[in-house]
Amino acid sequence: MANSPSGESMVHRIVRVVEAFDGEHSTLSAAELARRAGLPSTTTYRLVDELLAESLLDREGAKLRIGTRLWELVSRGSKVLGLREAALPFMEDVQSVVGHHTALGILDQQDVLYIERIGSNTSTINITRVAGRLPIHATSSGLLLVAFGAAEQQNTFLARRHPRLTDATITDPDELRRLLAEIRRTGYCVQLGTIVPESAGVAVPVFNAHGAAIAALSVVIPREGGPVQKSITALQTAARGISRSLGWDGTLRDAIRRSL
Repeated sequence: MANSPSGESMVHRIVRVVEAFDGEHSTLSAAELARRAGLPSTTTYRLVDELLAESLLDREGAKLRIGTRLWELVSRGSKVLGLREAALPFMEDVQSVVGHHTALGILDQQDVLYIERIGSNTSTINITRVAGRLPIHATSSGLLLVAFGAAEQQNTFLARRHPRLTDATITDPDELRRLLAEIRRTGYCVQLGTIVPESAGVAVPVFNAHGAAIAALSVVIPREGGPVQKSITALQTAARGISRSLGWDGTLRDAIRRSL
């Protein structure tokens, strides 16, 4: 792909355009898009015309949004499609039992990427959304997946500096190391007020056919008086069902039995 004068490839510039859209900015004018993508207006307008021609962006009056064709193309070959389809019926069961937001997340680089979510009408504050990201160290899902991950992944995680998002966010490497060991011992993770002070996250692992933890099934409940034990039980039951539908035979990899 041809590079811009700044050295950026065409692919990188297109990614910047697509990334400018998010939950708070689902529609943008071309000028807003240029500002959010950090690209010159002339470059943005040229890319917008090309993306519109391929139906990768759609126009609604003066505003632009991600095109349906982009969703279609991504969904065809996405490795998470089968995982989402397997998980949804079990997530509905969890949501009906617990009565709070239920989500399915995977690790992607330094974040938890949420690939499915079922909301509720409760007043619990929840900031998870489909295709949304949250930092690993402050989420029950992120910590759980690191705890059940490979030693190299854990060491990389512990070597990073992590920002404190609330008074309850754990950032000290030694405390995090002890927490990861406890998560692996118990098989679940509970985090109280680590991102939003009023909320708590509870997560359990989902395993693939090889016994590797590939996703975290979680709920967001009130920090005070939330149904923690009920959530753990419902999540574990659902996660076993999802895992078995993915071919898991109940055997865990040796890597997740070792101590940190």
